[in-house]
Amino acid sequence: MDPSRYAPLLAAIILMSGITQTLGETLCKPSLTFKETRFSEIQAQQRTWTAVLAVDASRCASKFGRFDINFTRLKETAPDLVFAQPFAWHPGQVEVSVSFWADEAVLDYSVGDIAPCGCADAGAGSAPGADK
Repeated sequence: MDPSRYAPLLAAIILMSGITQTLGETLCKPSLTFKETRFSEIQAQQRTWTAVLAVDASRCASKFGRFDINFTRLKETAPDLVFAQPFAWHPGQVEVSVSFWADEAVLDYSVGDIAPCGCADAGAGSAPGADK
């Protein structure tokens, strides 16, 4: 067997591992934690599910971003429904809400996809005032 046949494969593996490592080093995500959830009273056949989340964005260079909350919705006359609802975060606390019909309830909820943000320390070692 000719060893040169494997050179392109080896180069591709090295290139892909370098890309993965580079992405892993330059992407950060904030930490989002549920602090409180509640349902409002029914008004006009609807009620509002509200949550307060604590956002630790100390690793992020940006001051806002997107995230999803995954829900499992129960309904009296229909199958359970799993869906994701997009929201925006900013450092500190974020309050979010979703409207449900009177015959619906939230069985489960969790933080879903969190869009990556640039790392706050990505510019470490650069000159003060330099763009990150």
